[in-house]
Amino acid sequence: MDGSLAQRRKGLEDKIPDIRKTLQMVEFLKQRRDGKQKAGDEEDDLDEDDENSEGTNKSLTTTFELNDTLFAEAQLDDTDTVYLWLGANVMLSYEIPEAIALLRSKLDAAETSLKTAIEDLEFTREQLTVMEVNTARMYNWDVKRRRERRSAEEAAKGAKDS
Repeated sequence: MDGSLAQRRKGLEDKIPDIRKTLQMVEFLKQRRDGKQKAGDEEDDLDEDDENSEGTNKSLTTTFELNDTLFAEAQLDDTDTVYLWLGANVMLSYEIPEAIALLRSKLDAAETSLKTAIEDLEFTREQLTVMEVNTARMYNWDVKRRRERRSAEEAAKGAKDS
């Protein structure tokens, strides 16, 4: 039980930073898209030249992690959807607000589960300590009982001999 709780804790400690990084990236994409929409609305109101609007339509160049030691570079255009890897060879497309809500709920659930796993692990260790102390007390009680019985038998044997 202790091993499974420790393994669960380790898995959650590895998973939570990944969820946080993904959530931060999706929120960044949302802020970037919202910022461009506001900039586009302001430009429409001001009727400025097309030179400034070209800067807002630039794609985002980023480096993303494929594996622990493998990174790739990509250009991201503005989009309303993101693709989230759910594991078990499953990837789904979500609208950005839905993705943010899903990631926040997964992050909250993972943090709650981690907290529960830590509490259960501490409880298990505490109970293990209590059990070891009680086992030592039982052993000591048995040793004391045997000594008393032996000394009583020796005293009774000595009384019969005299």
